[in-house]
Amino acid sequence: MQVKRCEYNPLLTPADVKPSRPDFRVDGVFNCGVARYDGQTILLCRVAESAASADPDELLVPVVVARGGQDVIDVVRYRKSACPQLDFSDSRRVCRIEADGHVGPTVNLTSLSHLRVARSRDGVHFTIDDHPSILPTAAEDGWGMEDPRITQIGDVYYINYTSVTPNGPATSLLSTRDFATFVRHGVIFAPENKDVTIFPQKVGGMYLAFNRPVPKAFGAPEMWLAKSPDLLHWGEQKHFCGLSDDPARWDNGRIGGGAVPILTERGWLKIYHAADRSNRYCLGAFLLDAEDPSRILARTREPILQPEAPYETDGFFGNVVFTCGCLLEGDTVVIYYGAADDKICRADIALQQILDAMDPVQG
Repeated sequence: MQVKRCEYNPLLTPADVKPSRPDFRVDGVFNCGVARYDGQTILLCRVAESAASADPDELLVPVVVARGGQDVIDVVRYRKSACPQLDFSDSRRVCRIEADGHVGPTVNLTSLSHLRVARSRDGVHFTIDDHPSILPTAAEDGWGMEDPRITQIGDVYYINYTSVTPNGPATSLLSTRDFATFVRHGVIFAPENKDVTIFPQKVGGMYLAFNRPVPKAFGAPEMWLAKSPDLLHWGEQKHFCGLSDDPARWDNGRIGGGAVPILTERGWLKIYHAADRSNRYCLGAFLLDAEDPSRILARTREPILQPEAPYETDGFFGNVVFTCGCLLEGDTVVIYYGAADDKICRADIALQQILDAMDPVQG
């Protein structure tokens, strides 16, 4: 498959983003939703920030808390050498070490993410706003707002994102008509459920959304399909796709939503992400029946995009390509993706090449 990585990659890096306050540093700009609006390509970017510390033994973690009737950013301080009960090896989170020595639950994230708009006339050269477009709230996203997906229905852009609190990662919904004013609609999938992608039109009289609940007792992080009459109340959940049990496969660790589905003449094209058991993230594709998207017509054998370029293999969390949005421009699928959890890139792939790389699915 011929993948055309943009010659200007990465399109956005932390150096391009102004911190939301002077004592913060930008760790990453990545995992953006994408839309067309007012003759421009809009990226709604996840911007991850941390509180800077000159002491390598000190970790400062920003969180949003309610204080005096207002949401304020507080900073939690960890002295690593004084916390033998905690594991700091994952750059993304702080975890508790269990009595048996295994890494246990997450007790904090190392950064706080908000959402910020970037704009471009040519889909390549982007200018990102100097200030956050949407900030987290203590009640709904005290640990951050992550991985937005944008679904346009009429002249309204619905934005679902992972809303994180100590209670776990949920999925919340926003809407906008102009990417300047945003309306909050609250949590639509309770923890732990993320990687949600909402279809851009009703199918069979109902809205559809992929989601990924994560069972703790037994089961695996896999894709489900839900229905809704109004985008707020979701039910009729149906298991959609499971993990490979082949230890050598690229998609045997977890699988999730990727980009908003695109309707083509052949059916719904669904770009999705998956990780192996070493947390190497790649992208694949499904072709789904236009009238019944729970029915998989075909699926790519191998990844359509995998971490190979240096900006994909090296970064805040390396060996990651992760998309929240793509566009169909003529016969080309334009994928905007997060690389190594700290930068935004673009890759173009001919739609026919993706279809040719698929194997039919029986049943």
